[in-house]
Amino acid sequence: QLKFVESGGGLVQPGGSLRLSCAASGFTLNYYAITWFRQAPGKEREGVACINWNGGLTNVANSVKGRFTISRDNSKHTVYLHMNNLKPEETAVYYCASYPSADPPGTEWSTRAGYECWGQGTQVTGSS
Repeated sequence: QLKFVESGGGLVQPGGSLRLSCAASGFTLNYYAITWFRQAPGKEREGVACINWNGGLTNVANSVKGRFTISRDNSKHTVYLHMNNLKPEETAVYYCASYPSADPPGTEWSTRAGYECWGQGTQVTGSS
């Protein structure tokens, strides 16, 4: 069963911005660390950014540092990924997933190990 509903993807010009949303479906996400992953065609799924239960701890992959920001609004049961200055090669399906802890794993947050619940993903496509 899907636990998250991702939205906000679409077609974007190089250098453009999008805000992705990850909303809980059928449960409360407020107690869990959440990580955004992405998977481009022919590539492995990779971690993009993670956030702990109250937003006090975040990590962002080096490849998107300075351009992407992760945040959450627990009153709305939603986690966001703000993506700025998008590059064409960042075309991918973006997923959110929960880790069964209030905080993300210290050194393995960007890997798929330990993540239990996933959404269906939202497509981000960079145009020429």
